[in-house]
Amino acid sequence: MKHRFTAAVVILAAVATSVGVAIAQQGGPDVVSPNGIAMSEFKGYEGWRLIAPSVPSDGIKVILGNSVMMQAYHDDVITNGKGVPDGAVMAKIAWTARANPYLPGAMAPDTLRKVQFMVKDAKRFPDTDGWGYADFSYDVASGRFKAMGNGAGFAKTACHECHTRVRARDFVFTDFARR
Repeated sequence: MKHRFTAAVVILAAVATSVGVAIAQQGGPDVVSPNGIAMSEFKGYEGWRLIAPSVPSDGIKVILGNSVMMQAYHDDVITNGKGVPDGAVMAKIAWTARANPYLPGAMAPDTLRKVQFMVKDAKRFPDTDGWGYADFSYDVASGRFKAMGNGAGFAKTACHECHTRVRARDFVFTDFARR
């Protein structure tokens, strides 16, 4: 079972990188979330390291981290209560899932649904405990992203409110998948 999970992590990381490259080649979307986070702030996120895969009931997701976030995981600041440092960013890429035609019983990413970001910047986002949230849905027909949410309070009510369940982990749900 461990071998199968490790293979799934490697496959998801490769898919995240290849889809990220395709996204980047679309000309760098300039959409801005209701709380002022621009998707263009994260150029190069497709090259970030894999934190962990996620397989919820509605699809397949990978969570990536920039170098500051990866160092936070390395230093174990999330579980030891030290807090994630400013400059840390996580990206979550979400797809619908489909059966993998080459590997019976396995699932594979299908249609790109959204890209989300979680940014630690205490000065910029004081109302959400230093975290900024951005949710960009992908429109297949146009090949463009659209910022999700209404008004500047969207991130506080729709995103941060949910993350308060993990306040003791500095609002981070995802554990680093050891390899």
